[in-house]
Amino acid sequence: MAADPKKAEAKHPGTLDELRRRSAEAEAGGGPERREREHKAGKLTARERIHLLLDEGSFEELDEFVTHRCSDFGMEAQRPSGDGFVTGFGRIEGRLVYVFAQDFTVFGGSLSESNALKICKIMDLAVRNGAPLIGLNDSGGARIQEGVMSLAGYADIFLRNTLASGVIPQISAIMGACAGGAVYSPAITDFIFMTRETSYMFVTGPDVIKTVTHEEVSKQELGGAMTHNATSGVAHFVTRDDADCLAMIRELMSFLPSNNLDDPPRRPSNDPPDRADAALDSLVPEDAMKPYDIKDAIHAVVDDNYFFEVHEHFAKNIVVGFARLDGRPVGIVANQPAVLAGCLDINASVKGARFVRFCDAFNIPLVTFEDVPGFLPGTQQEFGGIIKHGAKLLFAFAEATVPKITVITRKAYGGAYCVMASKHIRTDANFAWPTAEIAVMGPEGAVNIVYKRELDKAPESEREKLPRKKLPSFARASPIPTSPPNAATLMPSSSLRRPARKSLRPCAPSKTKATPTPAKNTATSRCDRFCHSERSDVMYFGFARATPASRRGVEESLRASGVIPSGARDLLFDLPGQVHAGAADVTSACFGKSRGRVRTGPHPWWPTAAKPTPAPAAARIPARHKSLR
Repeated sequence: MAADPKKAEAKHPGTLDELRRRSAEAEAGGGPERREREHKAGKLTARERIHLLLDEGSFEELDEFVTHRCSDFGMEAQRPSGDGFVTGFGRIEGRLVYVFAQDFTVFGGSLSESNALKICKIMDLAVRNGAPLIGLNDSGGARIQEGVMSLAGYADIFLRNTLASGVIPQISAIMGACAGGAVYSPAITDFIFMTRETSYMFVTGPDVIKTVTHEEVSKQELGGAMTHNATSGVAHFVTRDDADCLAMIRELMSFLPSNNLDDPPRRPSNDPPDRADAALDSLVPEDAMKPYDIKDAIHAVVDDNYFFEVHEHFAKNIVVGFARLDGRPVGIVANQPAVLAGCLDINASVKGARFVRFCDAFNIPLVTFEDVPGFLPGTQQEFGGIIKHGAKLLFAFAEATVPKITVITRKAYGGAYCVMASKHIRTDANFAWPTAEIAVMGPEGAVNIVYKRELDKAPESEREKLPRKKLPSFARASPIPTSPPNAATLMPSSSLRRPARKSLRPCAPSKTKATPTPAKNTATSRCDRFCHSERSDVMYFGFARATPASRRGVEESLRASGVIPSGARDLLFDLPGQVHAGAADVTSACFGKSRGRVRTGPHPWWPTAAKPTPAPAAARIPARHKSLR
């Protein structure tokens, strides 16, 4: 039952007046002059930032009347309520969050023993209640007057940052100064936002650097927003101003769960799950040396074409960020062929590994778009430890237990193929774009190794021409050993969001109730719009809807374009509704020497199967599609 404020005021008039005075003093911060100075610099005050970040009227402040305990250097005469920090909890889109903000108008936002305890208190509450923690940093560092006690406060905060890592999301916003030991708390958190013109981070400032190394550098050059977003990779987001920064934090929160036991929040989506985008069929250039923007593929696949990119300006040869599929948040990791041809280097490996491990910790599924020719060569990379840093990305993908899907859009070469969430490191489903190439290396390099002796013996005049003559032997599709149940599934890129609906498609699952026998392998190292059978002179095509005339037209166009090698004599076209994995009652139309003749019976290279019997739905899925179970 709530107390009557009028009776309480009548009983303790002096006490309530004193509380009101202290509350007004805490809300005033450093006074109107200092607040005006902050506004002229393009900054908001600590309380303005909090109220803009949280849902209206939801903020509840804690420890508003705390003051410092220092009595040295005349500090006993200055004891403002709140001690320069605002802490408490509120809501973002109705979800509980804990927040602290440093007030630069009070002692420059410096950390004392008392306000460090305030921060530790809400960090403990955030972990105990399973709610995200958001820190709005604008501080000059440790309070020198308190000596080692302020440093101890930083250590207490660092410890809690570490213990909360992977348990609750931790977000830091650098909205002013962040120097000295203060930089290490944001560095431990999951995401760092920086305002473009008003924020900077560094361990030692320009004056110290000039004294020690005689280098002259400005604060922005040393630790500005773009320095840490594009060069060092310390920060993840750069924003125009305080208001833009706080709006982006709210947007990021819409993708994140409250803790590592919750699922990410789902939003209703009006984007049909069966939407197909024909532009995807022409996205990847036919010339393997031409770049393209992988973000075009990401935008076309995800809900409402919306992709919230993380670390946009750092290591641009890999793209990471959040999107939604059917309203559910997913983490996107993609090689960027438009930058360094999509090669993995040290920065890209570290960037990708940290993002993957975050998604794994907070139950966010991973979707990987792979187009990687390998690791970036060079002494700088080797001396910098590309082996060690590349292993971080491999470890992150292999360790992750969230649902993982990989889409190979073009190149998947060498060790980088293994690293980028390949099926061999427990990825749940691997899809191959029609243009995908999976190999130890590119055909040019393979020619120089496989035909080295022949090239060495060739005359000087033929050495440049001979490799070009040998390239077709590597570019041609060839059978590979039978793959595990989660092998790469072939499907047209324009129907990535659901099974293919086009007339020409490779080996789609059957709708009949026949029990398939174990399938012969039809996957190829180069995943074109067809599958080779084990007979080198037969090529196998699956159709959803086709007439004899359309099939003849397809055959003629494929032969004319060179897709069908000259050595393929018989083309096997399946009619709708067949069991593609193999059965005794398959009906097929064979072209070639027997053009137009319909033949009923088992395929010549399939073992004879018993009479089909009804089977459970899961058992009717062909062996190639067992990963769908």
